[in-house]
Amino acid sequence: MTFLSLFVVIPIVMLFCLWIARNDSQVRGIMVVGSVALLALAIYLVFAFVGARETMTAEQFPFLFGDAIPWFEPLNIYYRTGVDGIAVVMILLSAIIVITGTFASWQHHPMQKEFFLWFTLLSAGVFGFFISEDLFTMFMFYEVALIPMYLLIGVWGTGPKEYSAMKLTLMLMGGSALLIIGIIGIYFFNGQYSGHYTMDVMAIANSHAIPVFIQKVFFPFIFIGFGVLGALFPFHTWSPDGHASAPTAVSMLHAGVLMKLGGYGCFRIAMFLLPDAARELCWIFLILTTISVVYGALSACVQTDLKYINAYSSVSHCGMVLFALCMMTQTAINGAVLQMLSHGLMTALFFAVIGMIYHRCGTRDVRRLGGLMKIMPFLAVAYVVAGLANLGLPLFSGFVAEMNIFVGSFQVNDTFHRACTIIACTSIVITAVYILRVVGKILYQKVPDQDYYKLTDASWDERIAVGALIFCVAGLGTFPLWAQQIINDAVAPMIQHITGTGVIAGM
Repeated sequence: MTFLSLFVVIPIVMLFCLWIARNDSQVRGIMVVGSVALLALAIYLVFAFVGARETMTAEQFPFLFGDAIPWFEPLNIYYRTGVDGIAVVMILLSAIIVITGTFASWQHHPMQKEFFLWFTLLSAGVFGFFISEDLFTMFMFYEVALIPMYLLIGVWGTGPKEYSAMKLTLMLMGGSALLIIGIIGIYFFNGQYSGHYTMDVMAIANSHAIPVFIQKVFFPFIFIGFGVLGALFPFHTWSPDGHASAPTAVSMLHAGVLMKLGGYGCFRIAMFLLPDAARELCWIFLILTTISVVYGALSACVQTDLKYINAYSSVSHCGMVLFALCMMTQTAINGAVLQMLSHGLMTALFFAVIGMIYHRCGTRDVRRLGGLMKIMPFLAVAYVVAGLANLGLPLFSGFVAEMNIFVGSFQVNDTFHRACTIIACTSIVITAVYILRVVGKILYQKVPDQDYYKLTDASWDERIAVGALIFCVAGLGTFPLWAQQIINDAVAPMIQHITGTGVIAGM
């Protein structure tokens, strides 16, 4: 068993320790120690991965640190682990969100022990999904990540939390039902035509045995199944309600990491394992993703709740990830992965700051907020930074990602794809409108309530969470090449396989 399994083992140990913890101080201590250990392990993984890549080519070894332990041999199901460049940066993102979410929930009083138990279980599912290289194992961890969301929102949420939690659960479980149909179809027909039944992602990709007409049947199941989590239009409606009702740390992990499982799954499973169908059917999903990008931005313009504004912004930015994947150019897909990383960081920052403002002011209504720059300057500046990153200002992570997406999309030399690209580009202007409107309204206008002058700025624990996220957003935007290189090494052989210009070697 390789050290990758520690990303699952550490949360399991944390769950046991949280279970026996006797007070909130012990709970907080366990969360800090565990989240620091996960972050340290994620940083070690990045350096170990980069070091291993220097001695071997990506084409020869698409997944590193792989291991396979028999789980259910009659169906050839293995606990199979391995990571490539995309998984590495997603694991690093997840570790950052977990530790910052812990500090953002430092003063979360009601049933803190139970809250962190479910929060840790969710993070275990996320980490397990990204290290998995077996279809069944990926699906199992995917479900582990989704199930805690119902309780985290339904119990600890705000507003119409029961409705939001049930809506989210039903829609995501519907997506899971489509996924299991697609996974069974891939497993059965790959085995039927190749003579070897397996859940191994690389073995299925290399066999290329599934006929095109069967690929066309199951591709929509997989893409829509993961697309529901990636806020694909018109299956996005669960996202704004879920975000609006979720506690701060849950919103951070939900938007920052959980929604990235959708884009990752669309690329890793749907497009990678069913490449012929991807080439023929992606134009349909390109239309839907273009609508997602523009619709999400337009919807954000008419919202008055800070969380709803950011939630619809997430629909737009996650739609941009799927939009870039459907373009099937290396530059665009590099941008899609960078967008997943960038959006995860800046959205976590957004939700953290919004949660802190709501905790103090008792409202998220833009019309009832104003003059916060005078009252809580640290949180106000943090909100401005998050907004600038969201609209893609240079030196922030959003600029690097969106530039790659739009340049790579325009490389597709036909009228349809370029028209979609131009339409999607309008979202940049729309994003600037709603971000700058909100910044001007809540930070610089007259203070609507004199009681706001009694409010305090961010506490030390909140400053740690916010400061770490600002550092990551600015750092990725200023020094993007390290991430770009790691991602490119993984994307290059995969896009060659999908477009039919090359074949990935087995492990």
